Amino acid sequence: MSALPPCPKCNSEYTYEDGSQLVCPECAHEWSAQAQLDDDDRKVVKDSVGNTLQDGDSITVIKDLKVKGTSLVVKVGTKVKGIRLVDGDHDIDCKIDGIGAMKLKSEFVRKV
Repeated sequence: MSALPPCPKCNSEYTYEDGSQLVCPECAHEWSAQAQLDDDDRKVVKDSVGNTLQDGDSITVIKDLKVKGTSLVVKVGTKVKGIRLVDGDHDIDCKIDGIGAMKLKSEFVRKV
């Protein structure tokens, strides 16, 4: 039995093939199997609650974060506009008012 990907719309695991299309029986969403393969090449970055992040999004910090090498702290609730996604351990590149350029981990932010 081959493992088919879950539905991209409702995340149902009960998908099936219908010709060259994949179909979800729960929400009736249909998508191309080839498009699914192309989407797998891109890295998906999600915030702490599972929302997908994209370049230019606004985020809120959900935990006090100490800035390494200084006595500064990024406080809970700090809003950051215009993020940029990058590869690496810290996957968000941004500028925070009063602190400057920073790299953040997506597990410590929430999409606004």
